[in-house]
Amino acid sequence: MELHDWDMADNINTKEEVYAYLQGALEENNTETLFDVIGAIARSKGMMMIARELGLSRESLYKSLSSGGNPSFSTILKVLDLLGYKMQVMPKSA
Repeated sequence: MELHDWDMADNINTKEEVYAYLQGALEENNTETLFDVIGAIARSKGMMMIARELGLSRESLYKSLSSGGNPSFSTILKVLDLLGYKMQVMPKSA
């Protein structure tokens, strides 16, 4: 039996799946996880197109949205916007 690496980007097909991955990442309250998830979503939708829209090289966007990456907050907001999402703040549950 041959095993293959699992890539989240290959398993994000619908807006509901994108939303679920984003919500899960935000609930973990871990920036590295959030960057990984946004990077996977960007790959699933077309990293080249997103990078072009942001005026960045594809390699630069890959690097910033990978483990250990450190994208600016504005980059995160712009990527989310291009993907059709926005960040929202809500009060914590009691």
